[in-house]
Amino acid sequence: MEWKKLLCDDRVRNYKSNTSGDFRTEYEKDYHRIIGSASFRRLQDKTQVFPLDNSDFVRTRLTHSLEVSSFARSLGHNIGKRLIREQKDPDFLPEYQNYICDVLQCAGLLHDIGNPPFGHFGETAIRDWFREHLPEIKYHREDGKVEPLSDILLPQMKADFCNFEGNTQALRLVSKLHYLVDEHGMNLTKALLGTIIKYPCSSLEIKKEAHIKYHKMGYYYAERALFDDLQESLGTHGCRHPLAFVLEAADDIAYKTADIEDAVKKGCITYEQLVRELELYSAKLTGAQKDTFDKIVNSLEQKYQRALKRGLQQPEGNAVQNWVVYVQGWMINSATESFLEHYDALMDGSYGAHGEDLFTGTDGEAMMDVLGDIAYRYAFQITPILKLEIAAQRIFNFLLDAFVNAVLYVDVKKELTEVQKKMVLLLSDNYIAIYRQFAEQVENSGQDPLQKETEKLYLRLLLVTDHVCGMTDSHAKRLYQELNGID
Repeated sequence: MEWKKLLCDDRVRNYKSNTSGDFRTEYEKDYHRIIGSASFRRLQDKTQVFPLDNSDFVRTRLTHSLEVSSFARSLGHNIGKRLIREQKDPDFLPEYQNYICDVLQCAGLLHDIGNPPFGHFGETAIRDWFREHLPEIKYHREDGKVEPLSDILLPQMKADFCNFEGNTQALRLVSKLHYLVDEHGMNLTKALLGTIIKYPCSSLEIKKEAHIKYHKMGYYYAERALFDDLQESLGTHGCRHPLAFVLEAADDIAYKTADIEDAVKKGCITYEQLVRELELYSAKLTGAQKDTFDKIVNSLEQKYQRALKRGLQQPEGNAVQNWVVYVQGWMINSATESFLEHYDALMDGSYGAHGEDLFTGTDGEAMMDVLGDIAYRYAFQITPILKLEIAAQRIFNFLLDAFVNAVLYVDVKKELTEVQKKMVLLLSDNYIAIYRQFAEQVENSGQDPLQKETEKLYLRLLLVTDHVCGMTDSHAKRLYQELNGID
């Protein structure tokens, strides 16, 4: 892969004009499109870890995305400077330093924009619903046959829903669903779109034990033409964009440190418990890895003692907050060094063949592992979170039941019931417009009638996931209550 193509600033709908008085780069224009979008603003009411939390401290998807954006830009700055200073690649031009910073900054803002309400549990709830119901729901075809949806949909179509991913939804949202001007969504640069595709494979190519790029899907059947165009324009041809590894590292730094900070703030884990967990993990390490780990842990105690000397009322919380910043800086350095060390493998697409990321084998790997484990046990598996997730499952089940039932026979001869008609009216006007535009393209294609019927049915099911994913936590909860007559 080569940077000249990887940083392609073309858009699917190009409009570049040399006569414009706008001196921003195309990537800077991307930034303004993102922060001005309703989809980005909705992240302020989407769960990071603690659903529907009333605290003004605990992170939402919006604050998390801003942090990832900041870390990603910092990583880009470090990597760009080092590539130039060390002359690692003569094709990496000086102006590319700022370009990769801008692309990564935007990618950080977008990386969770496709996530449904209620955090990662929302993704699981959607997957579970389709895995259970696609074989159960009987569809009356226009030729009179009655078949389960799972038998009608093409294998990739079915796998799209059964392997639903917020990351995949993000590509669909920014490339189509942001229906402000036309069907090209935000019409972002191809370099940015390539960077947010963490898994450049379809839902039929998922292999959990293979190269990291196959661990999840990266695009829907509906976006296959866009994906192919991006691969050709960027020169990635099925490989991960190198900046996707950097974006992933920024995300890991943000959530693994922030989850600990939020958990302490919420009282899920005490300062003493955190120190004890870190000490227990240290006992399992040896050699240089243990020395580095202990140095980071000792910094936590130092910051606690400093807080005591300052006479702070909550020295534990202050120490953890300051320590998290220290850890983040350490991890940025680790990821930077890793990118430079594995540069050739990143550029030829071979890096990640055994599932490795930018922290694998670094000084920061052990700390990243233990922070993730502590957060999982102390924050994700606590009773309040489990109760909220069970409630969220009921919300998703109800909404998917109702909306899928409503859209199954939209635009076909079968008459809708009055309730189905009302449910359709609750769908987003923008998403319905997108459905109709692409359904018309299918109708005007050269496919046979049965293929057209299947394609349009798939688009109607996407209409439901598009709408549900576009909801905030509060809206999903409120709609569930209103439609069930709950005050």
